[in-house]
Amino acid sequence: MLPLVGLPAFYESFLYLVFHWVALATSWSLLSGYAGYFSFGHGAFFGAGMYTVATLTAGLGAPFLAALPVAAVVATLLSLGIGAVVFRVKRLRGELFGLLTLAITFVLATIVLNTRLDGGPGVYLSNVPLPRLVASPTGTFYLLALGLAVLTLAAAYTITSSRLGLGLFAIHDDEDVAEVEGVPTFAYKLVAFALSAGIAGVAGGIHAMYVSYLTVPDTFSITVPLYVVLMSVLGGARHWLGPAVGAALITASLYAFTGGQQAILGRAVVAFVLILIVLLLPEGLVPAVLRRARGQRGRAADVAVAPILAAAGARTEAPATLDCRDVWRAFGGIQALRGVSLSVAPGEIVALVGPNGSGKTTLINVISGHHAADRGRVELGAATLTGRPAHEIAGLGVSRTYQIPRPFAHFSALDNVALAATFGSARCAPAEARAEARAWLEFTGLGRRAAALPHELNLHERKFLELARALAGRPRVILLDEVLSGLNPGEIASAVHLIRQIRERGVAILFVEHLMRAVLELSDRVVVLNEGEVIAAGGPREAMRAARVIEVYLGKAHVA
Repeated sequence: MLPLVGLPAFYESFLYLVFHWVALATSWSLLSGYAGYFSFGHGAFFGAGMYTVATLTAGLGAPFLAALPVAAVVATLLSLGIGAVVFRVKRLRGELFGLLTLAITFVLATIVLNTRLDGGPGVYLSNVPLPRLVASPTGTFYLLALGLAVLTLAAAYTITSSRLGLGLFAIHDDEDVAEVEGVPTFAYKLVAFALSAGIAGVAGGIHAMYVSYLTVPDTFSITVPLYVVLMSVLGGARHWLGPAVGAALITASLYAFTGGQQAILGRAVVAFVLILIVLLLPEGLVPAVLRRARGQRGRAADVAVAPILAAAGARTEAPATLDCRDVWRAFGGIQALRGVSLSVAPGEIVALVGPNGSGKTTLINVISGHHAADRGRVELGAATLTGRPAHEIAGLGVSRTYQIPRPFAHFSALDNVALAATFGSARCAPAEARAEARAWLEFTGLGRRAAALPHELNLHERKFLELARALAGRPRVILLDEVLSGLNPGEIASAVHLIRQIRERGVAILFVEHLMRAVLELSDRVVVLNEGEVIAAGGPREAMRAARVIEVYLGKAHVA
């Protein structure tokens, strides 16, 4: 407790600013660092907190400490209102989200400037009584900022080791895949946005009293969003401690090197050093240091596969038949699906074949919830899948793979599979999810690659990683989208063997494939699509010998 030992006011002010920026940068990373939604609107929530405290204390005579929770509520409600609209629009990601949040800051500034909240010349808070936690006012501000920083860091640490954090990190790498794996992406983004904004509102409320005079240009300037972005990126936005380290380094650098007659030169030197660090260590200082300290990743511990997989099979929900009835889907003027109907029974393999562009992947996207059907119904047993979000469909027991593997880039192979075991229909506890993930990696032959990142895996390994991830969700139905494409004959044989083992577990399998030898060898039935409609269905050889199928593949001249 430095204020209690007579620390000079200068140092108390310096420490206040350090912890002030620690709280702001860490709160920014809860959404932007973890989920990858880079926001340039943190200044809006910071400013909302400042003017809430100013209005309640200077305008209405409320006690300062009583005004801080209100500042948090106002900033949180503002973020919820924005997020409830923005997060429902898939196009508003990346740069568009950043520009939108920056625009919201300027809109809010205009509203405040043209209402009684500001009054034109600004708001004075110098006459508002400040509760004395210690003898000096600067000591009080230091303690308030310290408390907020500690709470913010505790929240960040808790989130990173929770289901929420795991889901946010998955959203960062591939939001659409995260949703299909069972992560409730909309709810998770909204929670992260609300927490981030609420903390920024409290930080703004404290800072309003610290500066004691508010003007719109200073409050809603670009300084706050730029500083928190730089601090987070410097320290490592994906690590709970990274933004705090970045905030401390930048605040200390600005104090140490930008004063006196050499202020301009000092700022240039600091900026140059920061640019070098960001270029050389793009993941940030904290992750880089931790990676070096850990050294080379070792092989994951051996695990007894059979007992874990047997237990997983026992806990899987009762088998169910997948039914698609008269499914239609259009993209603009292109009709991708035209009244498609098919069914897949438990333990049955149905091959979905057809020329490129015939609607095969579109049907898988509709079943898994990635796209909504325009008409028709998709059912799994007694449950209707039509109209449900993808994470709910995953929770009912539908898993899928992708034609081009889409693992989470920052997750190890083990973590990719563990995420599927954590969400979806499995919903395992963290320790159980990792044990089950190791078992599925062993099942697919990737046990020795558990610690590898996706870019360290070859195509065959990434394909099998997708299989392991799909199986970890304990599916009743698995949708395989060209899982054999790009593999050599030996790898194809291994994949075919795995698919047969999956069928033996009672899982219904719908697989899209162009390799006719595998289709004839594996499938119980074949459904042939062309231009979005079913042109043949039945046993493998019967369906492939149908006149319309031969015409589509070889032309009319080859039809007997």
